Parts: sequence; structure tokens; C-alpha cells
Amino acid sequence: ERDLRLALERDELRVFYQPQVCSTSNRVLGLEALVRWQHPTMGLLPPADFIPLAEETGLISAIGELVLERSCRQAHQWHKQGLGDICVSVNLSAHQFRKGNLADVVDRILALTGLPAELLELELTESLIMEDMEQNIELLQQLRTRGIELALDDFGTGYSSLSYLKRFPVDTLKIDRSFIMDLDKSPDDAAITRAIIDMAHSLKMNVIAEGVETEDHLSILRDMHCDSIQGYLI
Repeated sequence: ERDLRLALERDELRVFYQPQVCSTSNRVLGLEALVRWQHPTMGLLPPADFIPLAEETGLISAIGELVLERSCRQAHQWHKQGLGDICVSVNLSAHQFRKGNLADVVDRILALTGLPAELLELELTESLIMEDMEQNIELLQQLRTRGIELALDDFGTGYSSLSYLKRFPVDTLKIDRSFIMDLDKSPDDAAITRAIIDMAHSLKMNVIAEGVETEDHLSILRDMHCDSIQGYLI
């Protein structure tokens, strides 16, 4: 905990970007911001090694704001360099929702960095929305009216309640990598993935498959008309 507090002071956190690519044209449509910790003695640490501690101690809000600001600043820089309207996607934590000032924080960071709101996507999970559903849906609607894109992350691993899904003001469903890992081997995973894609499209949502690691994964997802992919294959 002491080291993590110092990491914020010493600027040891790094943001990397994983491309989100159109499954048919291979064009980069967006990038997901992923935080890593460049620890002075333990090297580069993945989120699983420090995000749970950050959530437990409340440091996740400061880390979340840092990642959001850096991502927006970087996306604006790419935009000015003529690289097109590449959307940057940033994960939100439950702690950021509970603080109650998320819309103000996002407004401040967009104003500070100059990034157009439509080039920012915020990712959240079903379980996060369900903590205080009515209030959180209202917050999401506020963010959406600003032009910000909203994505439902890890879809299929949480509540996955279809009666609630139609109420969530989200633009994109992200299929959890647990369904993609054995897509070419498991008929059940393939059936679930196809059902999620078809359902999302019927609700006028985009679909991103996470954890795409092989050409077989990509080929199957193309056949299923999945909109975008991300993963180690790219």
C-alpha cells in the first residue's frame, strides 16, 4: 500500500493501449487503455497485482483519474497528428461511481485535454451498474447525452439479465474472453457467442470480442458478423 501511494507520487504508472480492430477491414477503430505499474524493484506489474489493493484502499479513484486523463491527452494528440477519429476506451471502477462526481470528473478532463467527447468510451460491468441501478442508469444517461460512448465489459460473466440489458444506455457489448478462448473447440462457447452477437445487433449495439488470439478465432467471429475484435492476435 505504501509503495502504491508512492507510485502515484513518483509517476510509476504506465498506460498501454490495446487496439480494437474491425473484423472485416482490419482498420483500427479504437484503443483500450490498460494500466501497468513500473515497480522500482519488481518490474512491470499487471493490473491483477495491484488493482484489488487499489480498490480496497480507495486509491483506485486517483489511479482511474490518472488513466482517464492520460488516455484522453494521448487520443487528442493522435487526433491532432491526423491519425483519424480513434476512440479511446477507459475502464471505470465501482469506487468512481460511488463517489458521485464522475460526470464532473469526465467533464473536467475532457476540457483539460481538449478531446472531443465522442472520441471517449467508458467501460463498465453489469455488476457495477447493478449496485445502485436506478442512480447509475441516470448517471450513464448523463454521460451519453454528452456524446460519450458506453461499453458493457465482460458481458456474459455477470448478471446477464436480458430484462435489465434493454434499460442500460450502452452502445457496445464486449464478449468476455472466457467465451472466445475455446471458440474453435467448444460448440457451447460458439453458440453463446453467436447468440450474444445476434442479440446485440437486434438491440442496435456494436459487439467487440475480447481475447482473440488465433486466426481461427478471427475467422469464426467474422462468419458470425462480430463487429470488432481485440486480443493478442493483434
